[in-house]
Amino acid sequence: MEIQSVGIVGAGQMGNGIAHVFALAGYDVTMTDISAENLIKAIALIDRNIERQVTRGKTTAEEKAAAMARIKTTLVLAEIGQSDLIIEAATERETVKQAIFDDLLPHLKPHTILTSNTSSISITRLASRTDRPEKFMGFHFMNPVPIMQLVELIRGIATDKPTYDSCFAVVERLGKTAASAEDFPAFIVNRILMPMINEAVYTLYEGVGSVKSIDESLKLGANHPMGPLELADFIGLDTCLAIMNVLHDGLADTKYRPCPLLTKYVEAGWLGRKTQRGFYDYRGDVPVPTR
Repeated sequence: MEIQSVGIVGAGQMGNGIAHVFALAGYDVTMTDISAENLIKAIALIDRNIERQVTRGKTTAEEKAAAMARIKTTLVLAEIGQSDLIIEAATERETVKQAIFDDLLPHLKPHTILTSNTSSISITRLASRTDRPEKFMGFHFMNPVPIMQLVELIRGIATDKPTYDSCFAVVERLGKTAASAEDFPAFIVNRILMPMINEAVYTLYEGVGSVKSIDESLKLGANHPMGPLELADFIGLDTCLAIMNVLHDGLADTKYRPCPLLTKYVEAGWLGRKTQRGFYDYRGDVPVPTR
């Protein structure tokens, strides 16, 4: 099936980035959220981000105008039901995602493909709650979506080949690269990345190094573009903790036990850049380590 219309659930960091790349690639996009303010902010951010691409010669002013015209917003979840492809990009909580799919089911077309941008939750389990597990997939974009080239495609146990092929074709049209992953906790990227971040937090927790020395060590010693604690702040410490809990619960291996210090930061509401404090304090002109 050729996909033309795309519905996106969630106008946050991931949802607006997904809308951005789909609209530029020529898809008709409808984005929904429970907050009108979030939708307004998302459209403004997409406009600024595409304008930045125009300035850098990555796209043209005409292509930007056409892309922005393709994006519609709604507060009514049912209005995206008639899309060919739906991408759920809500918060990383399984109960929230299940409720979204439950509410969508009565409004879908027979051929609509359902996908989730989840970074760790079982695709098979999410799909089993719907009326179309064979037309359900994981469609995991990396953050920031307009810049990162990878998309993880995750098949649930029931996902059929036509659904996979349709989603693979979408990734190619977006100009990105698809990596196929099996449906195990956290898939490929986060199965490897999150334990590294968690180990960096343990290294801080045990006093082996400071925030600054840990991040500098990985940037200069392993040639990482960002240190692991800086990256954790960028991702969101609540998201990091949620993924570590999925790994720990799903694989029952103590090596995935979340560091108590990561839990403490989340309990304090210090979630990283989005709350202005995490392993760094972002309230001044320059980020300052908090430990």
